[in-house]
Amino acid sequence: MTISNLASDLATAVGVRVTSRVLVVELRDGRTVSVPLDWYPRLAHGTPRERQHWELIGPGLGIHWPALDEDISVEGLLQGHSSGESEASFSRWLNSRPRPTNRRLQPTKARQRSRTKRLSKPRLRG
Repeated sequence: MTISNLASDLATAVGVRVTSRVLVVELRDGRTVSVPLDWYPRLAHGTPRERQHWELIGPGLGIHWPALDEDISVEGLLQGHSSGESEASFSRWLNSRPRPTNRRLQPTKARQRSRTKRLSKPRLRG
């Protein structure tokens, strides 16, 4: 039996949606499976953009998130399995992620001029 014949016998994914709270997988047979995002810590800690960039593994036997190095099998979802990653492995992954920068918006030239004018106006005392 080839993988494509095996895949047709099993439930396979055709669509994926990730919200801030749940992972929703649409299956070829019409079912929809929804699980808490907390089941998969890498997805839970990923940015919305990282969560939205997924690809099917093979003919839909699983889902892969390249930026998060996360793979989830449809079979595991149907059996109710959450992530099997160890706490140590997850901590290493989390610590290896780039930290968000504290970006401050740079003032535009117009705002800078306006601020300079406000600061340079003499104050009236009354």
